[in-house]
Amino acid sequence: MEEQQTSPPQTLHGEVYYPSAETVTQANIPDPEAVRCEAEADLTGYWARRAGELEWYRKWDTVLDESNPPFYKWFVGGKTNIVANALDRHVRTWRRNKLALIWEGEKGDLKTYSYHALNREVCKFANVLKSMGTGKGDRVTIYMPRIPETVIAMLATAKLGAIHSVVYGGFSVEALHGRIEDSESKVIVTADGGYMNGKVVELKKIVDEALQRTAAPENVVVVKHTGREVNMEAGRDYWYHELMNLPLTRNSMKCETEVMDAEDPLFILYTSGTTGKPKAVLHTHGGYQVGIYATLKDVFDLKEEDRWWCTADPGWITGHSYIVYAPLIAGATSVMYEGAPTYPFPDRWWTIIEKYGVSVFYSTPTAIRGLMRFGASWPNRHDLSSLRILGSVGEPINPEAWRWFHKNIGKERCPIMDTWWQTETGMFMIAPTPAMPLKPGSGTKPYFGVQADVLDEHGNSVKPGEEGFLVLKRPWPAMLRTIYKDPDRYMKTYWSKYPGLYLAGDSARKDEDGYFWVIGRVDDVIKVSGYRLGTAELESALVSHPAIAEAAVIGLPHEIKGVAIHAYVITKAGVETGETLVEELKRHMAHEVGPIAKPEKIEFVSSLPKTRSGKIMRRVLKARALGMAEGDLSTLED
Repeated sequence: MEEQQTSPPQTLHGEVYYPSAETVTQANIPDPEAVRCEAEADLTGYWARRAGELEWYRKWDTVLDESNPPFYKWFVGGKTNIVANALDRHVRTWRRNKLALIWEGEKGDLKTYSYHALNREVCKFANVLKSMGTGKGDRVTIYMPRIPETVIAMLATAKLGAIHSVVYGGFSVEALHGRIEDSESKVIVTADGGYMNGKVVELKKIVDEALQRTAAPENVVVVKHTGREVNMEAGRDYWYHELMNLPLTRNSMKCETEVMDAEDPLFILYTSGTTGKPKAVLHTHGGYQVGIYATLKDVFDLKEEDRWWCTADPGWITGHSYIVYAPLIAGATSVMYEGAPTYPFPDRWWTIIEKYGVSVFYSTPTAIRGLMRFGASWPNRHDLSSLRILGSVGEPINPEAWRWFHKNIGKERCPIMDTWWQTETGMFMIAPTPAMPLKPGSGTKPYFGVQADVLDEHGNSVKPGEEGFLVLKRPWPAMLRTIYKDPDRYMKTYWSKYPGLYLAGDSARKDEDGYFWVIGRVDDVIKVSGYRLGTAELESALVSHPAIAEAAVIGLPHEIKGVAIHAYVITKAGVETGETLVEELKRHMAHEVGPIAKPEKIEFVSSLPKTRSGKIMRRVLKARALGMAEGDLSTLED
């Protein structure tokens, strides 16, 4: 636990980490409960105050229009553009010379951009897009590695009032083709390739194959990143560097930012559900910028001197909100790294933190567990004293990984901000602030102004400790506005189970202190002999055993129990596998969760099927075990 802890204002139950007196006094929000009360008492007043911290071409007439639920509108009548707040307002101040982005490639190459330099590149590329006929409402597909040009392309698209559709660099031909076709994109921005684990991912080749299956967009812009030979089709494909160095572009460092309505679309982002066609989630300029700015500033206590590093990819919502847009709106300096956390050695991330003085670090439980496998000796080789706050995103973090992260990376002085949110929510929904007491594995309480609850099948709030469906009871600024071209699916997916309430699709419970514990997707719950067991809970129990690094759990049919637990585990380096360990793990599960949680079968594996955002694809494990079709594998990492 942290040194010099403050006296707790109330006694909380379970394992609690109280903030130090210094953390509380220096926090942007030293009294989170007071802000919570303010936002609950006057929701629109709270969000109007936060929106007032940003610049608007024209102030809104109405903060929240609830006249046509669930199609809510925020800051109605307001005129803005997210780029006006991410770049334009900074380059008019001393921040023009502040570093906006520090980028390191897997091979060790380095690029840095001040706000002035980033704005210059964005204006130039916006002029390139404009010369191709791209304007307000047009769609631009961005299929790129984790390089600065990805950020530039997103900002340039938004600056013109066009809509970007970022597809994670590494999705399959089929996944890319489907997204290009559905969005009816006019331009594709890609690269000759990207680096991951010392290998080249051939992005341009995948684009070429995808375009053979669809009505080809008029223009493809290609960034030369790896220097590999690629096919360039005359009249369609253009090199990014050549376009950026044309006399007209080179001498045109200015480009007016398009004035947008607060409710005008900013981007669409496709979510990979377990079934059906991916959903194109639509976000808008006004509310989205307010929500992500406020949450980043408050939850991660962001200050002018911080170096912020979110390890996600711009191709996911975490990258959109908390790599590209919110840090720039907040005027922060961000670190961005292209490659794998273990390349060439398992201390690559700790090297980067030490080298660039990262102070706020935001990553995934999957990555943390993966690095745990290599032990504490790797981070202990590095000076991590610049760190002051850590964060977790993507799935519930199991307490064992939380404790390892807290002890070995945060050196027991950095609070961990465990955030729950979704592509659809746009911003953090359940998350602490540094001045709050923390419980390993809990996202604590809803963010200010967010009202969440846990309901049973009939829509009643469940008792403390009971599991149920996680819902959101009030609209929030960064919420999705619809599913692109499919409003009926938007209503059916999110608003039909409990009319008037947003269904998150996750199961959760609330404890006696009002802290939320997200268990996992509703379809990731196993019912054994009538008992509901969350896969996240079972996997956490397995990973808490000293021999286990990662685990995945599925339910398979059983003639007596109905469903039996099958576990797939990855052991830590040097651990001997065999029947003795299997029996030990079964006893451990019975001890940690209860006899009902003893797995029927435990299988030792070297890897688990995961999406590129780090989520374990349990349905793939289940399909393989049952000898069934594995379905769409386009989102698999490997």
